[in-house]
Amino acid sequence: MRFSVIHLKCETALDTLRNRHGTITDTTAAVSARTERNRDAAAAFTEHLLPHTQKLLATARSAIDSMPPARHHGAWLLLLDDLDHAATHIHRILTDTTPPGSGAAREQHRALWPYLTAWAEHSLVLTNLVGQHRTPAPEFTGHQQAAWTDRAHAARERGELEPFESWYDAQGRLITLAYLVEDDASTVVVLAGDLDEPHWQVLGQDDNEYRAGQSAPPPVPPGVLRPRVSRYQQHITAPEVRVQDLIHDVAVAHQSGDVAEALFAATDDTAHAAGPLVHLSSLVRTAGEFADALDTRQGRNAAAHLNFIAGQLGSLTRELHQTAEELSAAVGVLPPHRAPHPRLLTTPAPASPTTRPPSTAAPATAPVRHR
Repeated sequence: MRFSVIHLKCETALDTLRNRHGTITDTTAAVSARTERNRDAAAAFTEHLLPHTQKLLATARSAIDSMPPARHHGAWLLLLDDLDHAATHIHRILTDTTPPGSGAAREQHRALWPYLTAWAEHSLVLTNLVGQHRTPAPEFTGHQQAAWTDRAHAARERGELEPFESWYDAQGRLITLAYLVEDDASTVVVLAGDLDEPHWQVLGQDDNEYRAGQSAPPPVPPGVLRPRVSRYQQHITAPEVRVQDLIHDVAVAHQSGDVAEALFAATDDTAHAAGPLVHLSSLVRTAGEFADALDTRQGRNAAAHLNFIAGQLGSLTRELHQTAEELSAAVGVLPPHRAPHPRLLTTPAPASPTTRPPSTAAPATAPVRHR
């Protein structure tokens, strides 16, 4: 958590230094932000984790050894080896004592960053494996389990079973904590199985959320959608104009071509400059991929809905692009009566006179002309 806060602080600072096209305009400030990030991350790791790395890794490995065999154990062991490798390099780099704030210290912190990110990235894996040594409460069996399971199924049918947290245990079971509501009172039940399938059961019960979680089988490390993607790696993406900027461009436009350009930017589907609508469609499709990877009935249903929405977004993007082409071909311009408002004056200026000032009175003897 501490590492994530440090990383987010740096990323937020860098975002303030980018122009609308994603380019950092103040490289000195960017270097300073990254230097501060590297220093704070190194200090946090040195203080809280460095003395305990080998003990944590040994405890995690022993947890895997005690589990029923599973195909993903090899991947977890490889991650632990990766953390062991990172810890070795961290210890090696820190053997050199550098004066605080010196160039050598900044270079040392920069060299530590890749190894620190490995520990930050896989901290949940390590934490969950170490947590396997916690002993859960005995699970319900026999008549007790049957009675509680019947009550939970009945509450599910009434819409009064409210899941709020899920994980997998070492036996490969999907464990869920849920509120079971009966007669305006609720308790927390520990469930095993896919709630959208018929054969899930109640393993335990408690009136307190924390105690219920502690009494349940401990969670094993959750999976990831994209194994090679890291939240801490540098995101090298094509610059994208923000939707707010496109709205502003339309609001201040005079020509229809200017509006068409904003719509073209929003619907651009080229690899080097994809527009916001294209990115939105990609987001929805990726969310659908995640939902399908849950391997539950509800996840598959959500995936189908998300993929349908992504298809609609694709159709909308194509139609909007076509409309932009029509608007561009129109070569329109706003009529002059849509004049801008003044920025300083709050009342209209006095109108200029439209008649001549009265002339000197004519002599009384002058003849009067009649129509």
